[in-house]
Amino acid sequence: MATETLYLKIDSNVLVHQKNLTVKDIAQTACANSSVQNKIQTLKLSNLQISKPGRYVKSVLDVLEAIQKEYPSLKIENLGEADFIITYEEEKGKSRLIGYLKTILVSVLSFFGAAFSIMTFNNDVDIRGLFADVYLLFTGQTSDGFTVLELAYSFGLGIGIILFFNHFAGKRIETDPTPMDVQMHTYEQDVNQTIMSNYGVRKQQEKTTGEKR
Repeated sequence: MATETLYLKIDSNVLVHQKNLTVKDIAQTACANSSVQNKIQTLKLSNLQISKPGRYVKSVLDVLEAIQKEYPSLKIENLGEADFIITYEEEKGKSRLIGYLKTILVSVLSFFGAAFSIMTFNNDVDIRGLFADVYLLFTGQTSDGFTVLELAYSFGLGIGIILFFNHFAGKRIETDPTPMDVQMHTYEQDVNQTIMSNYGVRKQQEKTTGEKR
């Protein structure tokens, strides 16, 4: 056992659906000795207390302490985060009807919201008047409001939106992340960092208050 090394990796935010956690619920592990790895994966982490749905900031030291309590001679290499967030959500029954209703609601809101935004933009820049002037300039004829310019603009707008969001009919066009993916990832990182920073401030305040007493 003295020569065994366990590699431990915990992501910055871990989603769980149960209160009683084991190592495999929150971490990825690797070890040359598969028997040791399997035992550690099922090791209960009684020192990671979570009570109700929410987010909890924990330290990898708590995990290392629990493992080394059972395997004191095991060498552990942490390849992940020093502090991480456990997001506890209760398992809920999946309803297809509710899922369909949510999808329809979001689709309707997105459709009318996007349509309203496009119409207000076109109205602000007077796109109809612009197309009429361009059509008159190149053809010498007065536009009736439905020419090749309006047709190309309508198709181009739809194709541009599809390419920008990189999705069509539920499938990705390319594997690269979209601007929306990047923004969501940045937002999640900022949220996680803020939660951990606030936790650090609270712990420091508690420590300072305890020392004064």
